[in-house]
Amino acid sequence: MSDKKKTILEVADVHLKYSFYRSQAMKEVILQRKRKEKKVFEALRGISFSLDSGMNLGVIGSNGSGKSTLLRVLANTLFPDSGTVINRAKSVSLLSLGVGFKPDLTGHENIYLNGLLLGLSQKDLKERMTEIIAFSELGDFIGNPVRTYSSGMRSKLAFSIAVNVDPDLLLIDELFSVGDERFKEKSRKKMESMILDDRTVVMVSHSMDMIRHYCQKVLWIEHGIVQKHGDPETVTEAYLKYMSTNNH
Repeated sequence: MSDKKKTILEVADVHLKYSFYRSQAMKEVILQRKRKEKKVFEALRGISFSLDSGMNLGVIGSNGSGKSTLLRVLANTLFPDSGTVINRAKSVSLLSLGVGFKPDLTGHENIYLNGLLLGLSQKDLKERMTEIIAFSELGDFIGNPVRTYSSGMRSKLAFSIAVNVDPDLLLIDELFSVGDERFKEKSRKKMESMILDDRTVVMVSHSMDMIRHYCQKVLWIEHGIVQKHGDPETVTEAYLKYMSTNNH
């Protein structure tokens, strides 16, 4: 790993809100006053941090704290309402179950589509297609529409695409193991080799052991707000104390 690192991610005061409509109470529905009430949920509130190339950042927090939303912002699949995100990675891969799949396209076509979206050339895709399909172990099912796949098959395909496109920045949303024990072990070894090499990783996990083992820095988010950012031992200890105190 090079001694001289460049900043690959700069996130400054990022805010993101979701707007949705919720029907009024049953009493009003019965009275035929079916008005809809607009609700706003603040998913991210002033998130700021930076990350150097080749570093691994763990993102922790309770369910609904904004972790997955942050990863999607970093992957440019969601855009903040305010604040800035500077991403200097040449290629970004988001490892999250079924993200970006088109259900009516075949597995093969989804590999091609996702590869192009990740910035691969047609030449690169052609070279890596066989490897991606082989790693997924989907066999002849690769020619079937993804909507016919089980959740396990979709997981295998998502994993195979994400880890075989060789991204500069790897975003992992809850590192998941799929398939039988042999496939889980193969997946674990592949992920470990990617995390430990000279690659930048941002990983969301509820496993504090995994966070401490693989990450040099940790970002703790609750209710869309950064609670703590620093070394793994200090941040995870504070988080576990919070969870214990608040009976999570």
